[in-house]
Amino acid sequence: MTILQEAKEQLNKASSVGETEELRVKILGKKGKLTEILRSMGSMSPEERKEFGKMANSVRSEIESLLDEKFTEMKERQKAAKFKEERIDVTEPGIKISLGSKHPITITIDEISKVFMSMGYSIAEGPEVETVFNNFDALNAGKNHPSRDLSDTFYITDDTLLRTQTSPVQVRTLMKQKPPIKVISPGRCFRCDTPDATHSPMFHQVEGLLVDEGVTMADLKGTLDSFAKKMFGSKTKTKFRPHHFPFTEPSAEMDVSCFKCGGAGCRVCKGSGWIEILGCGMVHPNVLKVGNVDTEKYTGFAFGMGVERIAMLKYEVDDIRLFYENDMRFIKQFK
Repeated sequence: MTILQEAKEQLNKASSVGETEELRVKILGKKGKLTEILRSMGSMSPEERKEFGKMANSVRSEIESLLDEKFTEMKERQKAAKFKEERIDVTEPGIKISLGSKHPITITIDEISKVFMSMGYSIAEGPEVETVFNNFDALNAGKNHPSRDLSDTFYITDDTLLRTQTSPVQVRTLMKQKPPIKVISPGRCFRCDTPDATHSPMFHQVEGLLVDEGVTMADLKGTLDSFAKKMFGSKTKTKFRPHHFPFTEPSAEMDVSCFKCGGAGCRVCKGSGWIEILGCGMVHPNVLKVGNVDTEKYTGFAFGMGVERIAMLKYEVDDIRLFYENDMRFIKQFK
């Protein structure tokens, strides 16, 4: 039959799987040439129909065989072309992968957290958008406290703000957990500061809270002295100076002997031999009462430190803005 010869010629010209599939439909499909021919068998006599059917089935089988061979050939070609396109030369030098490094602020927070966790403290976290109550009222800050001013604090509404310290985490802990309490709360804080070499509207703090029976100022001094030695070296000395914070009484600021010059005096400590590190004190009874803590039975201490300040001193960074400019030349120095 001429249809077989035509199929062979067209299959020889086919150059892809798609063209071969089109040819299959054209010849063997429901509207294909062979199907049309077979439909004409109805007008033939029984003898002619038998002979014609036998011949047509033979042609169909041969065309199907030719199509299978063509499909196999085209798929092999397609696979070979893909392998050639995706071939990898294993002898070529590899692409250098640039590994990142921890941010110095993250490094410092991790170091501080590690020291206090070794003393049995756990980490507590809280939201950066806080209530005025948790940020000021619960911390015994009076209505006329300067930090409440719009010029000092980012207010969202009259009752919500961006926290100015991580102390609200201590308040939340007191309200949901009964003593004994032993937590630190690292995190971001926000204040209305104009960015310069030592100020930023966003900064980080790590604050700590311990509440238990029989806690005294001696426990606070011993804890922070131990922290300073683990953080800055075993020869570090500490000094406490009286201060005022509304949420602690008595309150103090703690200095450490300069970890760069050992107390002899240098550029880092401005020749004094001492560096101010943190504020601390015994938790004010009014703060404990917010968590319904029995102030006749329990006492506690709290402390807080600025992470950027410690990082700047420890790594001799002279501009706080370097921490936030995302300059990889700066970050890579801390690998």
